Amino acid sequence: MNIAFYCVAINGLLPILWVGFAKMFGGFKLKDNVQPREFLSKQSGLSARANAAQANSWEAFAPFAAAVIIAYVAGGHQDTLDKICMFYTGFRIVYGITYLANQHIFRSIVWSCALLCNLACYGLLIM
Repeated sequence: MNIAFYCVAINGLLPILWVGFAKMFGGFKLKDNVQPREFLSKQSGLSARANAAQANSWEAFAPFAAAVIIAYVAGGHQDTLDKICMFYTGFRIVYGITYLANQHIFRSIVWSCALLCNLACYGLLIM
């Protein structure tokens, strides 16, 4: 398996990491597992931000996975695709951290950089 596909797998796991933080910071108990979405909807502060990072990570995952698969199948330059995917993954990890840290301006900048990486995967198709 190439690096780009490992990056897809890592990005598929990031939402689970962020929701784990949301539950941990929110005081999640075993009884809360009956209605976990209700529990998360009532959170505020750090726990709510971790849940928002989870939601955004799910939203960003499908377009990224699609871009990687399309670039791979279409014969995009593998080394370049791997580098783009590593940058994307780094940006998405930093994005979650900035969400937790409530650094909204830096978070938006990092989100934009990840989006550009996603678009760059498609850019490989015209190179």
